[in-house]
Amino acid sequence: MTQLWKLDGKWLETAADWLAAEENYRWLDFGSDVRVLTPLLLQVMVQRDIHCLRVFTPPKSEQPIGLVGLSNISTFFKTATLWYVLGDKTYAAGGHTTEAVRQILDHGFHDLKLQAITAWAVEENTASVRVLEKTGFRPIGRQRRCHRLGDRYLDRLLFDLLTHEHRRTKCLKPPNH
Repeated sequence: MTQLWKLDGKWLETAADWLAAEENYRWLDFGSDVRVLTPLLLQVMVQRDIHCLRVFTPPKSEQPIGLVGLSNISTFFKTATLWYVLGDKTYAAGGHTTEAVRQILDHGFHDLKLQAITAWAVEENTASVRVLEKTGFRPIGRQRRCHRLGDRYLDRLLFDLLTHEHRRTKCLKPPNH
């Protein structure tokens, strides 16, 4: 079973390297034209209550292969935004990202008592769209031509998941926090 671990000093550099890779950052948006998160910025994020960041590992390993996060966590509105990156592409199509997303959703809905979690994926990022669909997210709309890839502007597909919907689709295995 894929395992989640708190992002700490030991893995900040690795996570920052994944996020700095063009194959990953082109699908992300951290606001204010920030294209790359440094280890220092990740450390600041980890220390703030509005972010919950976890590295994930394949079964029976402590070597992280990706990063999953809930950001913009609002304790008042009980909402957050999901994002994720598979850093080690040799694990693509193994279901590890989907399992990591399921586990952080369990954490968000059960432990953080969130009511809704939103996510988005660029229309051409079919792997990311599949992860959202497999974990029960529902399409709710589209932001048109708002994501720049090189000289092209693409749409973002918007998704959300409510706590009662997650209960019907969540992984039956207990999360590892």
